[in-house]
Amino acid sequence: MQDIRNFSIIAHIDHGKSTLADRMLEITGTVEARAMRAQVLDSMDLERERGITIKMQPVRMKWRNHTLNLIDTPGHVDFAYEVSRALSAVEGVILLVDATQGVQAQTLSVLTSARKLNRVIIPVLSKIDAPHARVDEVRSEVSLLLGISEDTILLASGKTGEGVPELLDEIIARIPAPEELLEGTQALIFDFAYSDHRGVIVYCRMFGGTLKKGDKLRFAEAKEDFIASEVGVLVPTEQARDSLVPGDIGYIVTGIKRPGIASVGDTITSVKNPSPGLAGYQNPAPVIWASIYPEGQDDFALLRQSLERLRLTDSSLSYEEEQSGIMGRGFRCGFLGMLHLEIITERLRREFNMELITTLPTTVYEVTRNNGEVLTVYSPVRFPDDGSIVRIREQWSRLSIYTPSNTLGSIVQLLHEHESQAELTETLPDGRILVVAQMPLREMMRGFFDKLKNASSGFASLSYEPVGLKDADVVRLDILVAEEVMPAFSRIVSKRRVQEEGEAMVERLERLLPQQLFVLKIQAKAMGRIIAARRKSARRKDVTGYLYGGDITRKMKLLEKQKKGKKRRQELGGGKVNIPHDVFLKVMREE
Repeated sequence: MQDIRNFSIIAHIDHGKSTLADRMLEITGTVEARAMRAQVLDSMDLERERGITIKMQPVRMKWRNHTLNLIDTPGHVDFAYEVSRALSAVEGVILLVDATQGVQAQTLSVLTSARKLNRVIIPVLSKIDAPHARVDEVRSEVSLLLGISEDTILLASGKTGEGVPELLDEIIARIPAPEELLEGTQALIFDFAYSDHRGVIVYCRMFGGTLKKGDKLRFAEAKEDFIASEVGVLVPTEQARDSLVPGDIGYIVTGIKRPGIASVGDTITSVKNPSPGLAGYQNPAPVIWASIYPEGQDDFALLRQSLERLRLTDSSLSYEEEQSGIMGRGFRCGFLGMLHLEIITERLRREFNMELITTLPTTVYEVTRNNGEVLTVYSPVRFPDDGSIVRIREQWSRLSIYTPSNTLGSIVQLLHEHESQAELTETLPDGRILVVAQMPLREMMRGFFDKLKNASSGFASLSYEPVGLKDADVVRLDILVAEEVMPAFSRIVSKRRVQEEGEAMVERLERLLPQQLFVLKIQAKAMGRIIAARRKSARRKDVTGYLYGGDITRKMKLLEKQKKGKKRRQELGGGKVNIPHDVFLKVMREE
């Protein structure tokens, strides 16, 4: 165990984690030079296309007679849960800071997580070979942040490999060897994958005991037994080994093909000599919800199966079945953020060939009714009538924004438009401004991140964390078509924007809905009244087309007869409208 070092690389998004990991793999000879490619540890096509890491990835390297186990982590704020799991499986971290950008919002977030777990921190400046690198300035900035001497901050370039061998030496010198627990066989599950042939493959950190192929093992929390059909390490591909020993980070093939058995944070122990479970992880709570429906109801079973499969590789995904009058059967899904939602839907399309309809995302509301009942509502359809509500509370987040001083005015205006409450504005030594504010989570889902990038010309960085529930001034906005509420179009909006959004929605539907045989009423309703309305003229058949000459009264009689027929049809229930599937799709895409 004394020759093992377990560590992660943590940083703000795009600060060079994956590139640095690539050079480590190349320099240690883990991956041959001819087999090298960019983002070696990013296995999904989606990761390569976007240039981001979505899932953590462990890999084993050899350097100076030591075993180095690296867990590469995502940098985007939506995947902070992935980072926290990785940190629980290691003894130290490399804190990577881009020498061209300096300390960013997410740098502080991941640093806080590492400090909470008392991990050894090795600060490293990356991209030192870049033409615009500010090595001395950023080194001083990191020194003040960590309260350490500038001499202890390492310099490296993941692109050229400069400083990487020295960094590997420092990992051995600074990060302690793992300590074996004495309770027996204990392996903490920090991630898992799924294979059609081999079932669930768990990625784990060995804390005590030895695991071998053929051992009868048990999930301590799930109380499920299985036989290890294979154990091994990742280099970065799977490599079978005779055993896993304390301090190792590796994988175990379970053969289990049922969902819901293996879970992140569970402990694997021996059936013969069972040990108590380790502390594990706190289950992630979804922050936004959205409904996902198959374009054709024949694909509902396939969608269920696809979500079950994704749940095996993404423990932060949650879902439950729901029914919509327009869309049919689907699932209400919980996500950790907007990027997480985008990634999941894209994986469903690519990996399972699913054609999907995704509704507008919403957050969770705590609603207190006048009878004292407290409801947790995450769907507009379940939002009670306005007259029965005494109090509404919603999730708020604390934002940390780093931005150049010349864009401060635009940022402040943007925060005002999104109902934020400023807490702090601080000028940093490098001239940038740190803005700390609180904002309702629902406002962040209104394209706030994209607007922030536009307002700052792409230079601002954002990190956020939940701060709990606060009183909300929101209402339910319903859309009525032919005086019938359409639940699929309902949403929860701020009172100050309800008029604007109601008018925009009825205008959109007036344009998209097909004409009927009667005048079609399209209305927006909120706070017990109609706030916006449009009428779409009836489709008219030319019943007088065969007439020629003669008395005009003949024409008027035919038109009057047509009018009475349309009225009678509407009175008999023929005034209901079946909204075409493609109309709903167009409405969602225009949002």
